[in-house]
Amino acid sequence: MKTEVFILIRELNKDEELPMELLLLADPSEKLVREYVSRGKCFIMNLNGLNVGTYVLIPTRPETVEIVNVAVNENYHGQGYGKQLILHAIETAKREGYKTIEIGTGNSGVVQLALYQKCGFRMTSIDRDFFIRHYDEPIFENGIQVIDMVRLSQDL
Repeated sequence: MKTEVFILIRELNKDEELPMELLLLADPSEKLVREYVSRGKCFIMNLNGLNVGTYVLIPTRPETVEIVNVAVNENYHGQGYGKQLILHAIETAKREGYKTIEIGTGNSGVVQLALYQKCGFRMTSIDRDFFIRHYDEPIFENGIQVIDMVRLSQDL
């Protein structure tokens, strides 16, 4: 007998505690996370009563919004939850009247780059030395130092 899975993705209320443990999976700087969450909206993915994923949307320019953090608990990787979060963010941006949605990832984020492109994003630019400028400690992913931000976008 197959167990039913109940998934709910919703915006976090302003008085709710941030899912910092999840947010820090995608961005190791609590200071930066708190700063950009204060400028945007944080969404949480709840799976059968357990918070397993999150993303943050912030408006950046007129008619443009950016996904600045997408994280899924490591125990739930590879099960399609990241894709569900991205697709939810795209639908939320459309519903809120944005014309463009953007996202960025580190130069070594091969899994993330593949996921974002599968969700309709296209590479637009590279922000050279982004992670050197914004983080005090070096970040490594897939055995490669994360130095540059690869930026992607899609028209809505």
